[in-house]
Amino acid sequence: MSAANSASGSLRVVGLGPGLAEWITPEASRILAEATDLVGYAPYVERCPQRAGQVRHGSDNRVEIDRARAALRLAQEGRHVAVVSGGDPGVFAMAAAVFEAIDHGEPAWREIDVAVSPGISAMQAAAARLGAPLGHDFCAISLSDNLKPWALVEKRLIAAAQGDFVMAFYNPASKTRRDQIRAAFALLRQHKAERTPVMFAKSIGRADERIIVTTLADAEPGLADMATLVIIGSSETKVIVRGAGEPFVYTPRSAGRAP
Repeated sequence: MSAANSASGSLRVVGLGPGLAEWITPEASRILAEATDLVGYAPYVERCPQRAGQVRHGSDNRVEIDRARAALRLAQEGRHVAVVSGGDPGVFAMAAAVFEAIDHGEPAWREIDVAVSPGISAMQAAAARLGAPLGHDFCAISLSDNLKPWALVEKRLIAAAQGDFVMAFYNPASKTRRDQIRAAFALLRQHKAERTPVMFAKSIGRADERIIVTTLADAEPGLADMATLVIIGSSETKVIVRGAGEPFVYTPRSAGRAP
């Protein structure tokens, strides 16, 4: 198919946010309403409103590149495709898979009308529930070693600890990955103070939402699963204990000095 024909279709990579419908942007809602085809991990596709005549292509969680290629072929055929991701599609999600498929795929795919629509990330939603733990310098690290060696994860954990970053852990554990989160905590306990605040934010924006605020010394890594966003504080991160309600957690905007 020629580049001119492929340009008649379009592909949008859409972030659905962590869970609440109110957290989906108006732009994302419009794209979902106008798409001829929805492509994505099946549970994410199920979160999208049903539209008459719209074709839904749900697939397994570990076929991102195949999913991206399928979406590009649909767009090449003239379809208007929305590739859906939870959270923000550019954070450990489908946007990178789509551009990787373009980079290594058919030359005509480079001429397809492709754009990314941002969403609220899991770390943003979790931070908002907690207060402002990402108020100063932070980094995001995926603890999954499905697509990278664990030695690289360890290297980045040590660097982040030595740099005193707040850390947001994505993909901390799954049914088949139970040891990595424990190894990560064991490593951090060698490099960070025991009193460092640790937060487990599970299923934020959903009916089973749960937040636990503890310390690095007392944290139980087994609490984490794939629906959990784990935040490790810096040496500056503060916990405000309240008489009623959950504590507030924040990291001051100024480092090493009082405001």
